[in-house]
Amino acid sequence: MPMDFTERRIKSEMIYSGRMINMWLDTVVLPNEREATREWVEHPGAVAIVALDDQERVCMVRQYRYPVGQELLEIPAGKLSPGEDPLDCARRELLEEAGITAGHWEKMFSYYSTPGFCDEMLHLYLARDLSIGDNQPDEDEFLEVCMMSLEEARSKIRTGEIKDSKTLMGLLGLDR
Repeated sequence: MPMDFTERRIKSEMIYSGRMINMWLDTVVLPNEREATREWVEHPGAVAIVALDDQERVCMVRQYRYPVGQELLEIPAGKLSPGEDPLDCARRELLEEAGITAGHWEKMFSYYSTPGFCDEMLHLYLARDLSIGDNQPDEDEFLEVCMMSLEEARSKIRTGEIKDSKTLMGLLGLDR
């Protein structure tokens, strides 16, 4: 019979509440009955979209990411609103960030982005049959939209220019 690795929460304190995340400090009982603390981030979840046009070019956005202090090349993505359906969020984010609507949507998979300290579930979609218009970014979003071949995107993974996890998961997930 496999060992049960479940940790039981016995105390929980919200130490920060923000517009996007909440931070918690919990006391847990470990499988060996000792107590430990766990700091973790509560996140509403997010979506990311691999949008491929009829020439097998992928939509990418370049934007500055404050926590890492640099511009990153990423697939379009965004945070879920409370109670929002992930596919509805994906449609909204692709239109806002890239000005793209898609005639075909396919759920690729969902995954925990950083389960060591955060409960964020990221839902990854493939969008095809694209219609490209003007993007409508939020007033605090500054980004550049570009279409690039899958070959070029994969090359940028190999050279380290693409280092965003959702983008890596999405592009490498196409090969599954």
